[in-house]
Amino acid sequence: MYPRLKIDLAKYKHNVESVTALCGAHGISVMAVTKVFCGDQRLVDVLNATDVAYIADSRLDNLERIRTGKPKVLLRLPSVNEIERVVRIADISLNSEWTTLKALDGVAGSLQMKHGVVLMIDIGDLREGIYYKENVMEMVKGIIDLRHLTLSGLGTNLTCFGGIIPEENTLKKLIDVKRMIEATLNVRIPLVSGGNSSHLHLLHKGHHMPDIDNLRIGEALILGRETAFGDPLEGMYQDVVTLEADLIEVKHKPSIPEGEVGMDAFGRKPHFENLGLMKRGILALGRQDVDYQELKPCDEHIRLIGSSSDHIIVDLTHTDADYSVGDRVDFTLTYGSLLRLMTSPYVRKTYVDKV
Repeated sequence: MYPRLKIDLAKYKHNVESVTALCGAHGISVMAVTKVFCGDQRLVDVLNATDVAYIADSRLDNLERIRTGKPKVLLRLPSVNEIERVVRIADISLNSEWTTLKALDGVAGSLQMKHGVVLMIDIGDLREGIYYKENVMEMVKGIIDLRHLTLSGLGTNLTCFGGIIPEENTLKKLIDVKRMIEATLNVRIPLVSGGNSSHLHLLHKGHHMPDIDNLRIGEALILGRETAFGDPLEGMYQDVVTLEADLIEVKHKPSIPEGEVGMDAFGRKPHFENLGLMKRGILALGRQDVDYQELKPCDEHIRLIGSSSDHIIVDLTHTDADYSVGDRVDFTLTYGSLLRLMTSPYVRKTYVDKV
């Protein structure tokens, strides 16, 4: 049944073991991020059998479903409206707001539980965290004084919003904050989570910041690439997941619609290039499932023309294969397309266990 994602569990395990080995050689533990595949238990089971130290996700619904003996980490800053769920579901959460920390402490106390906190420091990417030039010390003192919270460590985020690449001068800002806290308050910061898959390009170059001892890795595990420059990681698979879709129409038609052009289904006025008569195919999935521009046909001679809610239109004119109705077209994926496809309930998931 199509459309479907073919997920190779053996290739995923190979990638996970490659990353944990690389990080382990530098004294770095791994938070395996599961959000891109919606906390799919089959993939989590692979993680459970490896050396990853934590299971991390940005969605409480995913974390709640996940079965693991490893600590669960909530990656997105907690909502004050879901504090009890956060404490019950996650062992650790990433935080930057005092109001939220006080609420976490109160709920943890009422439940007679302890909750771990990674305090996020913004070193320039301008997503979450206390800006590193502000008085971080006051927040750290406050956390230490709270009875039911534990300061599990410091963290930062890079590349996800501002696109700031992890490099030594940037990461030094985080390390300086960590050392200042330890020297001033005479405490030990047990974990410094220095970023995500974009950090791996430094490790491959042999560059390691000694105080960075944790990374939150998701994309590299499933797409086999670092995310600072998008380069494939040597010895890792980029096709852990492939999309398989079937053709529901194949016909020769003009390349330009006929008649007066108005808005398409999404309120935009489309534009077309006159390429003459072409062999056009329709695939049985659309924008409700994925942004077609994020798909990469395995047959490099197929060109993606456009999409509606439920259809992707492809140009089959220049391919050597004689495609017809019912034939399958395969795609490799970007992070964005994988995220959308895994989230869509209309795209089936199938699993392969051997390389």
